Amino acid sequence: MTRVDSRSPNQMRPVTINRDYIKHPEGSVLISIGDTKVICTASVDERQPRFMREQQMQGKGWVTAEYAMLPRSTSDRSQREVTRGSVGGRTHEIQRLIGRSLRAVVDLRALGERTIWVDCDVIQADGGTRTASITGAFIALWDACQKLVNRKMIKSLPIRENVAAISVGIIEGTPMLDLRYTEDAMAAVDMNIVMTGKGKFVEIQGTAEETPFSREESNQMLDLATDGIQKLIRLQNRLMVEKLNEVSLGDP
Repeated sequence: MTRVDSRSPNQMRPVTINRDYIKHPEGSVLISIGDTKVICTASVDERQPRFMREQQMQGKGWVTAEYAMLPRSTSDRSQREVTRGSVGGRTHEIQRLIGRSLRAVVDLRALGERTIWVDCDVIQADGGTRTASITGAFIALWDACQKLVNRKMIKSLPIRENVAAISVGIIEGTPMLDLRYTEDAMAAVDMNIVMTGKGKFVEIQGTAEETPFSREESNQMLDLATDGIQKLIRLQNRLMVEKLNEVSLGDP
C-alpha cells in the first residue's frame, strides 16, 4: 500500500531533537517525530521517593516519569485529567512504561539518594507519543545527570547506555515502521518496541487488533524496529558526544 505521507514501509518520519528547550529543569528537550511533538524535562529532587524512605532503602536513587497530553494536542479538545480528578488508565500505563525504560539503563546506586522526575508533555500528537517520549526523555535525563557530575554531586555518570523506542505495525499485510495516527488506527497489528544502545529489549508491547500475527511477521517487525531505533540512538549520541543543541534525521 502507499502510505499517507509517501514513505516506504521501512522509512521513519523526520526526527528533530532540540536540547535545553526550557530554562529551569536540569535537562529538557523538544522532540519532534513527524507531527508528533513532545516536551521532555528531567528535574532533580534531592530526596528519595517516600516508598524508599519508608523501606529504608539506603544508598539508592530513583527515576520516575509522568506523562500528559495537552487538551488540544489532537484534533478535538480533551479534558485535562486533573479536572476529571484522576489519571486515566492509558496515561498511567504510559508513564510507567517511560519510567521502566529509563531505569533499565540507570545505575540507581551511582545516582545516590535522590529522585529524578521526568515529565513528558505531548503538545501535538500524530501517533507514537509514548515512543517519542522515551527517546526524548533519555536525553533530558542524560543532561540532568551530567549536571550532577559537573557540580560534583555524584562521582560519575550513572547512565550505562542509551535507550530509545519506536512503533511498528502491520497494515494490509505489510509490516511498517513508525506509524502515524491514521496508520495506527487501521493497523491489524500494533507494536511498541523499547531497546537499549547495546541492542537489548526493554519492552515489547504487541497487540493484534484483527488477525493474529505469525512468528515470521513478529520477526519482521522486530527487525524494522531495531533498524529504526539504531538510527535514533545515533541521533542521541550526536547530541551527547558533539554537545549539539539540535540534531535532525530528515531523510532516514
